[in-house]
Amino acid sequence: MREPLTIAVVQPLCAPYDVAANVLTHAAAVRAAGARVVVFPELSVTGYELDAPAITADDPRLAPIVEACAETGSVALVGAPLQGEQGRSHIAMLAVDGTGATVAYRKMWLGTAEAERFTPGSKPAVLDVDGWRLGLAVCKDTGVPQHASDTATLGIDVYVAGTLKSVEESALQDERARRVATDHQVWVAVASFAGSTGGGYAEAAGRSGIWSADGDVITQAGPEVGAITKATLTSV
Repeated sequence: MREPLTIAVVQPLCAPYDVAANVLTHAAAVRAAGARVVVFPELSVTGYELDAPAITADDPRLAPIVEACAETGSVALVGAPLQGEQGRSHIAMLAVDGTGATVAYRKMWLGTAEAERFTPGSKPAVLDVDGWRLGLAVCKDTGVPQHASDTATLGIDVYVAGTLKSVEESALQDERARRVATDHQVWVAVASFAGSTGGGYAEAAGRSGIWSADGDVITQAGPEVGAITKATLTSV
């Protein structure tokens, strides 16, 4: 039997474009969360600023998150614009632990404005943490049934997403999480941006949450910036 897995979903305060400041906020959230896996929203280290300079996984500014993960034994899933090969860039999810950061996933389904700047990822991805298989997603991915289906085919226990939705889209976010959970009988964890950010998001939804494989809400934050909520997942 696997040990239970504690996952936290976080709605950090985000300073537009300021990677160094946002990384410190992320590190504080990792320490406060007390979880094995800590999930952050889409583009969490820059805000949803589509013209923000892309970073790499070895960016030295990520060091405070690495240090926090080393102290807590956590894996942080962080949203960032990623510098790719041949001048391409991606909306990515970085996996940060006490040894450093790696590229865990590149967003496959881009919005219209995003596609003007970013290149879509080519394949779904799974991250193994203590024998738990985490399927990874970013925002629009969650609304594409094929994405969840293709990811589930890889064999997953949890579908983990970093998202950004407007407050008017709160119900849609919940609906997508329940659909993925019940269609594929997996836990779902969504870290959703709160507060205001670029791209016209004057009021983001927040309401990060964790759903059981039956589609039931296990825990859910409100719309407030800085909220952290977590749940302990057990094997079925």
